[in-house]
Amino acid sequence: TLPAKKQRTPQAQAAVEQSAQDLTLYQFNACPFCVKTRRTLRRLNVPVALRDAKNNEQDRQTLLNEGGKIKVPCLRIEEAGKTVWMYESKVIIDYLNQRFAAV
Repeated sequence: TLPAKKQRTPQAQAAVEQSAQDLTLYQFNACPFCVKTRRTLRRLNVPVALRDAKNNEQDRQTLLNEGGKIKVPCLRIEEAGKTVWMYESKVIIDYLNQRFAAV
């Protein structure tokens, strides 16, 4: 079952959506760690662009060339002109909770 989405004021949700534009999740659809990460995104009501690194060759190459390895889930974070490639579902979920749970 899918978790309920976090309810926010329209202004707070707009701020979250604006902030989430800098995030991209590279994932495999059936990967249990990716499922866990996507559930956290849904629970926090954070719309993040999803990239299929299994079935989309271009997304897979981007993950390899820029991220350094084909390992999912991987959250691509663009902040202050630099790009961070965050691996490991626990690290990603902790980051998302820290950044979006209190908003």
